[in-house]
Amino acid sequence: MAIVGPNFCAPYPVELGIVRKVMTITDGNFAVTDVNGNLLFKVKEPLFSLSDKRILLDASDTPILTLKENKVSLHDRWQVFRGKSTDQNDLVFTLKRSSMFQLIKPKLDVFLAHNKEMKECDFHVKGSWIDRSSVIYAGKSDVIVAQMHKKHTAQSILIGKSNFSVTVYPNVDYAFIVSLIVILDDINREDSED
Repeated sequence: MAIVGPNFCAPYPVELGIVRKVMTITDGNFAVTDVNGNLLFKVKEPLFSLSDKRILLDASDTPILTLKENKVSLHDRWQVFRGKSTDQNDLVFTLKRSSMFQLIKPKLDVFLAHNKEMKECDFHVKGSWIDRSSVIYAGKSDVIVAQMHKKHTAQSILIGKSNFSVTVYPNVDYAFIVSLIVILDDINREDSED
């Protein structure tokens, strides 16, 4: 199920390690590695900008996706585009909360670009971000496409890093899954600031 590209799909489960650096200025807030510790992606966030964009880069700093939050939406609406674009022709998917009234465990609906009416979601996300136990499902079904697991250590807490892993199921686009996790993290940070 290639959403970003077939080069981000594997015929076997893909284990990703995700490190969220709490305080960083230069190299982005997220580092995403494979099981051998090889860098696959990183996320660049604006430092001092009115723009609410994040850019998902591959290991060679090539922009893969631009994640853009719509600040005037009541449903935490995000749009994700190819490369560095924010043009509607490059839209990959839109994500929004299932309902405005969700406090602890946000439920998110994902609509691929071709799903213009957005009546039935193409994917949905459920779970607890605090426990790092979110699950991504296909459509409104119970078919799991990816699952997040917490990986805290005493050292990670002391040095300001949040570690967790994500299992991406076979033939599921792992760049797409990483973009969902980055958005989920941002929504969680906003909820904890309210």
